[in-house]
Amino acid sequence: MPEEDIDTAELKESVDSSVERALEAEREKASWTVYLSLSTAIIAVFAAIAALESGANSNDAILEKNDAVLKQSKASDEWALYQAKGTRAAIAAGEVEFAAATNPELSRKFAEESQRLKAEQAPFELKARSLEEEVETHNARAERLLERHHRFAISVTLFQIAVALCAIAALVKNKRLWLVALSAGAVGLVLFVLGFLAVV
Repeated sequence: MPEEDIDTAELKESVDSSVERALEAEREKASWTVYLSLSTAIIAVFAAIAALESGANSNDAILEKNDAVLKQSKASDEWALYQAKGTRAAIAAGEVEFAAATNPELSRKFAEESQRLKAEQAPFELKARSLEEEVETHNARAERLLERHHRFAISVTLFQIAVALCAIAALVKNKRLWLVALSAGAVGLVLFVLGFLAVV
């Protein structure tokens, strides 16, 4: 059997080329894994911040609603005092007519009492209206805080989905799935920013 000449230079070049392609593929895979890990960590940080903001806004909204209920209760008390003064003034006015025929002096006292009670009504009405304005202010602020809470809560959900998809992408080594995860994270980031931009 004749021996064929093997060109060692060609063989060496072929082996070097194969090794270089394998190393390049490994470097590419390693760099993708680094980006995948880094993006997952960044998304997780945003998720943590968004969760804190969501909870804080929810708590602040509850406090605002509590303040609104307290102010509404105080306003109701002021309206009750206003009505009590009005009722007493009406009774005194009725007694004026009843006493006018038999006791003019008592009738005059009832008339003065009725006028005094009517004058005392005004501060209760002003206080009640002022408290009702505060109720409106607290309720409006609570609604704005709840809107912020919802934006952050949705962004937390999207960030969590993105982290889960990144983990799956790492396990199955699928770049397309990683891009889907980054897309979910980007939408979450938009809501995250809108949460901070919402007027409270």
